[in-house]
Amino acid sequence: MKISIKSEKEIQKMRIAGRLAAEVLEMIEPYVVPGVSTEELDQRCYEHIVNNQQAIPANVGYKGFEKTICSSINQVICHGIPNENRILKNGDILNIDVTVIKDGWHGDTSKMYLVGKCQPHNERLVKVTQECLYRGIEVVKPGAYLGDIGHAIQKHAESNYYSVVEDYCGHGIGDVYHEDPQILHYGKSGKGIQMKEGMCFTIEPMINQGSKYCKTLKDGWTVETKDGRNSAQWEHTIAVTKDGYEILTKRLNESI
Repeated sequence: MKISIKSEKEIQKMRIAGRLAAEVLEMIEPYVVPGVSTEELDQRCYEHIVNNQQAIPANVGYKGFEKTICSSINQVICHGIPNENRILKNGDILNIDVTVIKDGWHGDTSKMYLVGKCQPHNERLVKVTQECLYRGIEVVKPGAYLGDIGHAIQKHAESNYYSVVEDYCGHGIGDVYHEDPQILHYGKSGKGIQMKEGMCFTIEPMINQGSKYCKTLKDGWTVETKDGRNSAQWEHTIAVTKDGYEILTKRLNESI
């Protein structure tokens, strides 16, 4: 396994791409309301990336995917495909996942949105899943192990009676969209590869209300919970720094 170590100059380029990706999620928030289609959200994100940011939406054409964002609603774990017939309803929970390429470098991030007034149990799932992401990020530093990330996420999820999806994981990122290492969202402390300054990767836990098992629909992309219960996901692109971590896709309203 060859893991890329980024220079400060390269990380600066990733900061720019990461800020743009974060900006897309900030821009789209006012439009995530009951009655809007996921296709409309996708179009707004595409136009913002291409016309305002003069950047490239990484998902368009990636392994045959045709859209700018993944829009995953309720029981959809990940890779939901925007569709003009999929209209958001009051009480839905929605994950929007976007990756922006700027000057050849990637910023990859996702955020949960509450559509209208949501049930408390869905609000709790969204909140705890974000906490899982933050718990995973907070252990990142040179000399720590990738297993420390998974352990922190799994411990928090299971202590709140949720399950961690094991079939999908985070990944190394840079001028390549998906590269080594894989970042598991479960595991044991002190196991796996040791982190080094200059490593860049995503942490993107998928947390289910029910069991961890999932299924892929006939479209070949959309992944749902096998038991039909809801799922949530949050994602950031992280750089390992000399004394800890930097969140390259941090949004302006985040306090971590």
